[in-house]
Amino acid sequence: MNNNIEEQYQLAKKEYESIGVNVEEALKKLKEIKISIHCWQGDDVKGFLFDQDLSGGISVTGNHPGRATNGEELRRDLEMALQQIPGEHKINLHAIYAETEKDIDLNEIAPEHFKKWVDWAKENNLGLDFNPTCFSHEKSEDGFTLSHKDETIRNFWIDHCKQSRKIGEYFGKELGQPSVTNIWVPDGYKDTPVDRLTPRQRLKDSLDEIFSVEIDEAYNIDTLESKLFGIGSESYVVGSHEFYMGYGLSRNKRILLDAGHYHPTEVISNKLSALSLFTSGLSLHVSRPVRWDSDHVVTLDDELNEIAKELVYNNLLENTTIGLDFFDASINRIAAWIIGTRNMQKALLKALLDPVQQLKDVEENDNYTKRLALQEELKMYPFGAVWNYFCMENDVKPGMEWLKEIEKYEESVLKERG
Repeated sequence: MNNNIEEQYQLAKKEYESIGVNVEEALKKLKEIKISIHCWQGDDVKGFLFDQDLSGGISVTGNHPGRATNGEELRRDLEMALQQIPGEHKINLHAIYAETEKDIDLNEIAPEHFKKWVDWAKENNLGLDFNPTCFSHEKSEDGFTLSHKDETIRNFWIDHCKQSRKIGEYFGKELGQPSVTNIWVPDGYKDTPVDRLTPRQRLKDSLDEIFSVEIDEAYNIDTLESKLFGIGSESYVVGSHEFYMGYGLSRNKRILLDAGHYHPTEVISNKLSALSLFTSGLSLHVSRPVRWDSDHVVTLDDELNEIAKELVYNNLLENTTIGLDFFDASINRIAAWIIGTRNMQKALLKALLDPVQQLKDVEENDNYTKRLALQEELKMYPFGAVWNYFCMENDVKPGMEWLKEIEKYEESVLKERG
């Protein structure tokens, strides 16, 4: 243990204890929180099944060297990232990351196509989450999938989602922890439609058919993700927040909130407590939107801190799954994973180190002056010293030291990929 880090931690611990915070308990809780790290940051959402351009309102920009081109490279890159992220976590897969011996289509994916991922997850004490890939495919080129007017195409996507749930169940059984299988579709119109209702009726019916097969939530948790707009669906998205909120609440399915999928003045932190009153659990995709759903690498900004506070202050962590969703090809992709995941953990630690009961008591007594003063003073508390100690305690390099390892890996491995 680095003596300087130990000394700074002990000083910080005393400062937090002076306001009634149990620092050791906060670190224990943080270590138990699993972040679902999205695999698609490592290869620019290409996958291994098709040589298909990215579509569905999604865009990846940049040409930093070293994009993973197969499963072995992607898993190796993930291992490098995980070595610099404290704790044990999950990896989030899309259907296009299946590894097959022969060409198959999305409606044919099956558990055996993800055996390599499961074996690797077991070796590395990881969980796995899953997503059907309802984009970047010839049957989604006109912008519609589960709400498509063509019944044949609609059934193709229904079958794909049914198979995806089976894969999630397989992950849960094999790895001893439930897999989150999240459905998102890009369906919508570029310009203003006449009929907004009929596509939503078709989407509702498709989802009912997908969920007609019962799967134990001990192995698989179904979630549904809305979106405000995408490139090519600027005027109307079938799967809006209101649609999925209604569907999820009426069908006992989790509603997944993505930080970039709302109006520019909306934030998901303000939705968590409201939804928690009516659902059995919450699911998040944490990203950083810049003017639109651009999925930038997560930074330790105000909204990330507010998300963490809502989860901690309201005791929502136990029934919330936290996933990340960003993809940036303009910087080192492995560094992006590390920066984003560690920032999510830092925000959670900051919230765990707040004197929550004291803050609530002050508010309950209508002492808003003291509430504001305390909230502002807490911003100056030395959580960084506690974070560095947490890293060292979990055999992870603190501060900027991890970047040296990633730079070496870039020179010896990533640049060799061309």
